Amino acid sequence: MKQYGKRVWIVTVLVTMLYVVTMLLVRSGSPSASQRVMYEQWRSDYIMQESDHRAYVNTSNDRKNPIALSEGQGYGMYLTAAAGAKGWARQQDFDDLLNYYLQYRADAGDGSASETYLMQWRQHSKGGAWISEDSSATDGDLYIAYSLLQASKVWPGRSAYYLKIEGRLAADILTYEYNDTTHTLTVGDWATKQSKYYNLMRTSDVMPSFFAALYESTHDQRWLTVSDSMLDRLVDLSDEHETGLVPDFAWVTASDATAVQANAIASQQDGDYSSNACRVPMMLALSDDSRAKQVVAGLLKFFNGRSAVTAGYSLAGKQLNDYRLNSFTAPLAYAAKQDRRHRYDRLLNDWQKLLVEPLQADKYYDATLTVMAVMGKVD
Repeated sequence: MKQYGKRVWIVTVLVTMLYVVTMLLVRSGSPSASQRVMYEQWRSDYIMQESDHRAYVNTSNDRKNPIALSEGQGYGMYLTAAAGAKGWARQQDFDDLLNYYLQYRADAGDGSASETYLMQWRQHSKGGAWISEDSSATDGDLYIAYSLLQASKVWPGRSAYYLKIEGRLAADILTYEYNDTTHTLTVGDWATKQSKYYNLMRTSDVMPSFFAALYESTHDQRWLTVSDSMLDRLVDLSDEHETGLVPDFAWVTASDATAVQANAIASQQDGDYSSNACRVPMMLALSDDSRAKQVVAGLLKFFNGRSAVTAGYSLAGKQLNDYRLNSFTAPLAYAAKQDRRHRYDRLLNDWQKLLVEPLQADKYYDATLTVMAVMGKVD
């Protein structure tokens, strides 16, 4: 127990020192230095090596019982490319994450032994073995594809290799995760035409800047069609309530969208502004599309008028919890910072807090969205 107490004391001292250093960096006008402190802490807390040349993002908040998700892998590749652009990450750091993704590609699901370039959505330890669940999740695949595009610019010596994989992944997203009736992306390769979830849309999958980049890379017109269709459906959802809030998931047609009911797919909050929809402001913030700006403006107006952003809201604006989570605060603060037409003082105050508060070492989702917001878009 004495050794445990000593370790706790050491960790407390290190966290305090990190907080003080970050405060000094921010107050001295060095946002780049504070970004680096945050990124390196995030990497230390959440990146784990599976082998010498394969690494993954641990999403479990427990290093003894790690879990890898395609979503987390996409975030990790995105952040590593962003850090590489600033000289804080090596090409090998990115390649370790890339190699892990390639090791866990999803099967085609057609009875053949062929693999797609989609990623199997979840890996974890069971009975002493590292096992994987084969179906894909569209948000993870989109992040991986976009990260490969950015990595091709950061490390041009590997550009051809990265772009080759990106092209195959982008093609497979449109083959296995695309609804050709609604012209929207499905939530994963398992939501087939034979599934009742074929017309289900995850609002945080509406990523217009990613879609534009994938179109520029592949010249596949369907990426523009996807962007238009998904933005139209998001506007439909935003317009349904004066709050402008959108749900985690919605049922979509070619001309309309409706929030799902509770427990339709993942949780009691499926039809609320919750743990998926909280990413929407960040995914739309850098788009020049007027529809994206309209949805973001509605969200920023609603949240800037509240005394605090708490974890989850009904679409009518009812607060679902009393506690705060950075996974809700960070995307909104980031979007507020990008809007040069208005000044959202309350949300900008949240932005300043993000820069000086210690990064959480035991909350993967909150820490990751915080670092993504602070690091900004990969250019």
